[in-house]
Amino acid sequence: MQYAWLIWSLILIFIWIIIYLSLRSRENKKEMLIVSLWTSLTGLTEPLFVPEYWSPPSLFNLNQLTGFDIESVIWAFGVGGIGVILYNWIFRVSDKKMSLQEKHSPHHRYHLWAILSAPIILVILLFMTPINPIYSAFIAMIVGGFATWWCRPDLKKKMIVSGFMFLVFYFLYFYTLIAMFPGYVEKVWNIKVISGILIAGVPLEELLFAFSFGFLWSSIYEHFTWKKIS
Repeated sequence: MQYAWLIWSLILIFIWIIIYLSLRSRENKKEMLIVSLWTSLTGLTEPLFVPEYWSPPSLFNLNQLTGFDIESVIWAFGVGGIGVILYNWIFRVSDKKMSLQEKHSPHHRYHLWAILSAPIILVILLFMTPINPIYSAFIAMIVGGFATWWCRPDLKKKMIVSGFMFLVFYFLYFYTLIAMFPGYVEKVWNIKVISGILIAGVPLEELLFAFSFGFLWSSIYEHFTWKKIS
């Protein structure tokens, strides 16, 4: 099981490549790649979750020695691009620029605060509460998602649908890990300090993450670039 985390991350990259190559719109490809590159940096937050949430054996045993690992960056790259483009890919839609009038909507006065809400809340929860980091991440993404919803109500349909779509996608993707490495979840996840609830073998916290991530991340590109679904 030494390379399970690496193999599982590479499976996600394989899925990423399939989706990327099947996209018809150049704009969608650009969106997927840019968001993946930026999201890969969140893989550097792995020390927040090891060993509080889980302790996966990693390449060169890096996360046991430093808290960081290569697999987290690979995995974050994959989920970032898939999470942001899943809706556009399935429904064959693309983005277009917002008009000047739309940009001047009263809701957009708090555009910057809506974008910063998730990281601010995450930092507050991490340093001021004793809850497990995975719950801090879930709460931050949900609150950040609703802040985005308030600022960009035109994206609410994409956000809700994407939350459920990414939940289903991630559940099926998680099963590749369970199928290849039976017993891996029980050995690697810190079940005793989280809910301990497994839904068909998948930790409840992974599903909470999947929904909240799809809910927030599906809107991230449009929110940053002032674009909307065409």
